[in-house]
Amino acid sequence: MKKILPLIFFCVFLFSCQNKDKPRLSFYYWKTNFQLSEKENQTLSANKVTKIYIRYFDVDLHPDTGFPYPVSPIHFEQKINSFQVIPVVYIKNKVFKSLEINTRDLAQKIVDFIGQINRKNQISTTEIQIDCDWTESTKERYLSFLKELKEVSKKKLSATIRLHQVKYFKKTGIPTVDYGVLMFYNMGAIAPNPKNSIYDSEIAQRYLSSLKKYPLRLNVALPIFSWAIHIRNEKVIGLRNKINWYDFEKDKHFISLKNNWLEVVSSNFKHGVFYRKGDKLKPESVSDGILLQMAQELNENLRVKPTEIIVYDLDEFNLNHYEDNIFEKLCTCF
Repeated sequence: MKKILPLIFFCVFLFSCQNKDKPRLSFYYWKTNFQLSEKENQTLSANKVTKIYIRYFDVDLHPDTGFPYPVSPIHFEQKINSFQVIPVVYIKNKVFKSLEINTRDLAQKIVDFIGQINRKNQISTTEIQIDCDWTESTKERYLSFLKELKEVSKKKLSATIRLHQVKYFKKTGIPTVDYGVLMFYNMGAIAPNPKNSIYDSEIAQRYLSSLKKYPLRLNVALPIFSWAIHIRNEKVIGLRNKINWYDFEKDKHFISLKNNWLEVVSSNFKHGVFYRKGDKLKPESVSDGILLQMAQELNENLRVKPTEIIVYDLDEFNLNHYEDNIFEKLCTCF
């Protein structure tokens, strides 16, 4: 009977989540070369995905001039005519800390560079999304930039929103965009402790009730990525993305600990990274069950039902860690 009860609860949960007007599914694509694998194509097809949010480039301050410049622009290895493309530009918050920044000039240069990439690859776009974790100190310049970008581009404009920007919106301001995308992940500190920095239920609970008061319409971004935190002498020295955990577990240079961490028992190089004896690796990810829990929490607290769920990010490595029908289950939770 104990084994049957969790199954019954899960079935009731799914039934209660179902809604005829469920949001559509989209993906973020965050690699510098656009080339879909067979698995990625199958996932898009199976879930009837028509829109992909593609990171076009980052914007940082040049170390020599101190002026904004584009970093790691996207390179298309294949045509993408069958999908609606939304260019995403990630701008580091320090760009808006610069007193020298001309927001109008920055907006124009971003629009021009997006246009250059589009013309080269015969892509037509009607929307731009800006990803920036702005703060109270950069609020004025960032919000001014968004207004300029809207005027210059004459396109639909969206912006990513973090939980702290929702809860403290009277201090951080509300972007003048068509809609926001709530990034419901990366909640905690990347630290040598047992907590999961990608999703922490305790932290989420501190912010969820604020969603009911947030005036901007929100869609939702949910995580399917994973990483390992590399720890040395109780300090974080780096993140190891997309590592095969089983490959490390069977390596004689590593031993498994009770908390599912790994410890280095003899110094070695693995996949181009040096691991010193005594180092530890802490895995972080979000399971199928936790992903559905996150969706349910959002469904119960969002002021307006989202029209779109965007998954971060489209990569075969990530997809292989989830059930084939996980994305359908996610959307039926709203």
